Amino acid sequence: MGNGIAHTFAQYGFQVSLVDVNEAALNKALQTISNNLDKQIKKEVISQDDKATTLANIKTFTDLAAGAQTADLVVEAATENKEIKLNIFRQLSGICGAETILASNTSSISITEIASVTRKPEHVIGMHFMNPVPVMKLVEVIKGKQTGAKVTATIMALSRQLDKIPVEVNDAPGFVANRILMPMINEAIYTLFENVSGVEEIDTVMKLGMAHPMGPLQLADFIGLDVCLAILNVLYTGFNNDRKYTPCPLLVDMVNSGQLGAKSGNGFYRYTPGSKDIVVAERFTKH
Repeated sequence: MGNGIAHTFAQYGFQVSLVDVNEAALNKALQTISNNLDKQIKKEVISQDDKATTLANIKTFTDLAAGAQTADLVVEAATENKEIKLNIFRQLSGICGAETILASNTSSISITEIASVTRKPEHVIGMHFMNPVPVMKLVEVIKGKQTGAKVTATIMALSRQLDKIPVEVNDAPGFVANRILMPMINEAIYTLFENVSGVEEIDTVMKLGMAHPMGPLQLADFIGLDVCLAILNVLYTGFNNDRKYTPCPLLVDMVNSGQLGAKSGNGFYRYTPGSKDIVVAERFTKH
């Protein structure tokens, strides 16, 4: 998500500081951005000059202070782990200027709680992009309980500058997208777990019957099964241990065994090792 967000801002003329603690991750991110720009060139969406300009707009940093201290906006896109995110926002609060907007790309964690560890919670907001960021139009703009109206208006307008369609929502577990999506994915996993049907069959029903571009099991692989599990746990806790958000045991077992979806090479499907694109090579049916 981080490289996609950086790609999008840079493509629309913003100066971007891409920060990661790992230099290798930054190099991989730049290569991914370059590859995705090449796809846009092939589709005649952009030119070679546009690619060069976009890449020139991105600078990389392994030090958070060096990358963020002069920023007008910071968009955090760390792993979906509350403690990691809270720690980042504590640091950002001491690093960034008083008027800097601090946004999180979290897909489920409370913006109000994230804001509570900062000096200016009114400047904290959710900016939840969809994956792949350069392609998907939606941005969920999530207001914490103290998010300022001016900050919300700024992020709504900025999202439109990126040729996105922002939707304003209030802070609640899972917001809108994942409050609806994750129970559906979880139910698809239960349907497989209870041997109602197979992986490909379940996905086909949802694609052909409900006009979904991707079946829920393949989508879960694409999101990352560990991320799906983390979001379901947030929903379960956030809604007072409501059983309807209980993660399917199959999902828990797969994550515990390292089957995380496309990024690990196998999940509900197997994926071609080392491929630049996610390519389903064979159905994974042994559970």
